[in-house]
Amino acid sequence: MELRIESLVRLPDLRAADELLREVWGTPCGAPPMALDMMRALAYTGGYVAGAYNGDALVGVAVGFRSADGGLHSHITGVAPGRHGQGIGMALKRHQRTWAACHELDDITWTFDPLIRRNAYFNLTKLGAVAEAYLPDFYGAMSDGINEGDASDRLFVRWISDPPEPPQEVRRVDLLTEDLISSSPTGEPARCATHADIEGLRKTDPGLARAWRAALRDSLGTALAAGYRVTGFTRDGWYLLDPLEIS
Repeated sequence: MELRIESLVRLPDLRAADELLREVWGTPCGAPPMALDMMRALAYTGGYVAGAYNGDALVGVAVGFRSADGGLHSHITGVAPGRHGQGIGMALKRHQRTWAACHELDDITWTFDPLIRRNAYFNLTKLGAVAEAYLPDFYGAMSDGINEGDASDRLFVRWISDPPEPPQEVRRVDLLTEDLISSSPTGEPARCATHADIEGLRKTDPGLARAWRAALRDSLGTALAAGYRVTGFTRDGWYLLDPLEIS
């Protein structure tokens, strides 16, 4: 699939971006995940607003703004339904990196839901972004079709030029298992499980989804606060953590 990435400035293009983001986040008539007037203002004043096109079809959107520490904060990225796994997210991230370098910005930051496996694998393993903080209920209550009814916990990551070293192949202590059994950090290399389909679980068993949220917050969040660093994410859904002194 051939993709082209373009900066979006014209109002008709921004309206199309608004419609795509509404579709992705399940808010066709409600509050948009990124307000059209905000995208317009960011595009006009030098922020980052870009679209990924396959032919004439808009298949991805990313929006960001310059941060106080001299970087680009990527606030939202959406890929059209049915288009995941086609390289659209990677193309948008590469475009962001080129854009940031052209504007002499040092790095790129963003947040993501740490319970969504595909996002964790993409951000931490494929891109090599570095997790810096666990942010409980970062955005407060959200009413879109993806996040409604769940706390908006987020992992804050930074994408730098030199990716971190791959995690060591060592025995790891389970801080959170697939059966929701948790334990406290002991200073040893560790790992935390995630649910295979948290988005589906929110619809079929909201109570269990909330239990997963609380358990990951307690295990992953506590480990990061105690000096651990996320050093990887496995394809089968485990966060790999190492104490700071050996990471």
